[in-house]
Amino acid sequence: MSLSHARPGFQIPILSSIGRDIERDPSVIFYLLAIAATILVLAVQTWGLVVLTLTALCLVPLMFVFFVLITWP
Repeated sequence: MSLSHARPGFQIPILSSIGRDIERDPSVIFYLLAIAATILVLAVQTWGLVVLTLTALCLVPLMFVFFVLITWP
């Protein structure tokens, strides 16, 4: 099995650079969370509560998968 089949997320240019950075230094995740929070705050300042509604709507499937994973026997 080649490396490209083992880690398909490393094929997308933006995700591959982020993935390589996280491999080298796991604290990069906290910087990415700070950037995401800043973008969310700026979006709320620009468009209002609609952004929070859409963000929550997009996070529903992720939370569902998270809850299934943590309760899996």
